[in-house]
Amino acid sequence: MKALGVSGSPRRAGNTDIAVQRVLAGLARSGVETEFVSLAEFPVKPCAACYECAKGRGCVIPDPNFDLLLPKFARSDAIILGSPVWFGSATPQLMALIGRVGSVARRGGNFLRRKIGASVAVARRAGQNFTFAQINMFFLASEMIVPGSSYWNVLTGKEKGEAGRDAEGIQTLDTLAENIAWLLKKF
Repeated sequence: MKALGVSGSPRRAGNTDIAVQRVLAGLARSGVETEFVSLAEFPVKPCAACYECAKGRGCVIPDPNFDLLLPKFARSDAIILGSPVWFGSATPQLMALIGRVGSVARRGGNFLRRKIGASVAVARRAGQNFTFAQINMFFLASEMIVPGSSYWNVLTGKEKGEAGRDAEGIQTLDTLAENIAWLLKKF
């Protein structure tokens, strides 16, 4: 069992990284192999809507970061995607990744189908629910299984590390990790 966690924040070691890594730590305690990727380290170019992937060629946009990340999605049983809220939405960095992975997956044997997908959203004050739903829409359109938690997987924090002090949010992420691990063992 393998889980991939991706932080869509362009800020290194920020609140979104903390949130995604918290879920991965819970999964690791349950015996799941985990991997963390920060899009701050591996930015991905957006989809060009060229539809070359529909012709069976995969993605033809020259992008070594995407070429590195795509196989990680294919090999993972669970995928956790996190984003800070920017103007009420997921970051452009995460949306670029989602757009390209989703397009290639749908035209490449639907390799995301029946994997587990979980979203995490962090905001200074508000907007988490839309971002949470936005990422979940990607999972649902990809025919993935989206587990619940004790509440929505959202945290509040502005300054680096502040979200780690959101006790209810952290508990929600811990429950999410338990539920993902339970699901993985059922498969």
